Amino acid sequence: MAAAPTALEFTQRHAGQDTATRYRRIREQTVKLTAELAVEDQVAQSMPDASPTKWHLAHTSWFFEQFLLKPRLPGYRPFDARYDFLFNSYYQTLGPMHQRPQRGLLTRPTVAQVLDYRRHVDDHMARLLAQDADNADLHTTVSLGLNHEQQHQELLLTDIKHLFHCSPLLPAYRTTLTALPSRQAAEPMSFIEYSGGVYDIGATGDGFCFDNETPRHQTLLQPHALADRLVSNGEYLEFIRDGGYTRPQLWLSDGWALRCQQDWQRPLYWLESLEEQFTLRGVQVLAPADPVSHLSFYEADAFARWAGARLPTEGEWEHAAQTHPVRGNLLDGQTLQPLPASAQPGLKQLFGDVWEWTASPYTAYPGYRPDDGALGEYNGKFMCSQWVLRGGSCLTPADHVRASYRNFFYPHARWQCTGLRLARDL
Repeated sequence: MAAAPTALEFTQRHAGQDTATRYRRIREQTVKLTAELAVEDQVAQSMPDASPTKWHLAHTSWFFEQFLLKPRLPGYRPFDARYDFLFNSYYQTLGPMHQRPQRGLLTRPTVAQVLDYRRHVDDHMARLLAQDADNADLHTTVSLGLNHEQQHQELLLTDIKHLFHCSPLLPAYRTTLTALPSRQAAEPMSFIEYSGGVYDIGATGDGFCFDNETPRHQTLLQPHALADRLVSNGEYLEFIRDGGYTRPQLWLSDGWALRCQQDWQRPLYWLESLEEQFTLRGVQVLAPADPVSHLSFYEADAFARWAGARLPTEGEWEHAAQTHPVRGNLLDGQTLQPLPASAQPGLKQLFGDVWEWTASPYTAYPGYRPDDGALGEYNGKFMCSQWVLRGGSCLTPADHVRASYRNFFYPHARWQCTGLRLARDL
């Protein structure tokens, strides 16, 4: 089996693609992710936070229809006007929408009809891109739509994983995947020191970014140290065996209340034996060297306290990462699960494997202004009660993530591929 390209190689390979070619590649990749799913797999919804696969396929098409085809392609006729209600996600300024917890009740349109909808949108997007090829504003909005689609590629996989975990059969999502390397004991963890000072973080203006990555600005960092790799399954197992889930002094108050209410005793997909875990490949033996994943912010924070450390701030993380190329275990490598850190010196696993919880609440950067119009609802209105994660995961497309990328979730969320890196004050 040929080796999968690194994230850096993948990004370089596609860097020169024109917008139309990149559009086709990303849209086709979304459908390829469903290749081994049955129709029944694509219509079910496992919880309100997740969406059916069919809904992801339709919503990403709705995005292009709503924000590009309707306002820009003369004479465009929508595939089905009722889809405006069914597949709007949270754009209140565009009108009412089908409620998120009820997306699994949408047996119609069928999966086949949704795929017809995608082809309809793609055919008309090809016309739009051909007739307005030199319009810079058009390409900017298309780029936003494609990055939005890549976000839903990751969500599609995390949502189907949660759905399959709800089944007593614990089925595998896919059996034809890149072979996993031999996984031995984790390399010893060391800490890399950083001096304090005033540093720049935020998008540089080179290439695409979301509005929440702007403006680039100065932030004050105190002297600190970052772990050179992610926390492993084996280390987290020590936390469990040392009573980590039974010692309230390690937990934030809301986290402890939630732990008790939901009886958390281990990461989301670990089996009760603590010897196996559920993955997109099905049930596998728990590999001690692999990064621990599917932790809430509360679990990550409790582990850090237990380890005599803390979570890094997003400024500390970005300052360390912005000089490193995007290279790591990302979606394009087709492992679909975190892998152990290499033995190379320096910071490792900055990109891919697991999204890293930070100690930073998701708030606006100084001087931030959301985009105008309905697209201004994309990020800004969620800047409340959520926490920032950095670095991407093994399910993140390689050309989607960057050092300034700010992911965000509620602190109780566990179904995403989330883990942690330790930090210390100096």
